[in-house]
Amino acid sequence: MENSLIISDPEIMSGTPCFAGTRVPVKNLYDYLESGENLESFLSDFPTVEREQAVEVLELSEELVVSYEQAH
Repeated sequence: MENSLIISDPEIMSGTPCFAGTRVPVKNLYDYLESGENLESFLSDFPTVEREQAVEVLELSEELVVSYEQAH
């Protein structure tokens, strides 16, 4: 896994935030979960994303939500 968790590079997917080291948009993970799919299904369909990457993105999201709630 690369140092960054998420990258946004104009040369990769037109700058769409992607999992580092892949061309998989982070939004795909949220779309899968939102549609009722589970993490295993996402990882199976996007094998270039490591479990650790997906879990870290979800943990980061949780931290952001908690921080937001505490600020309001």
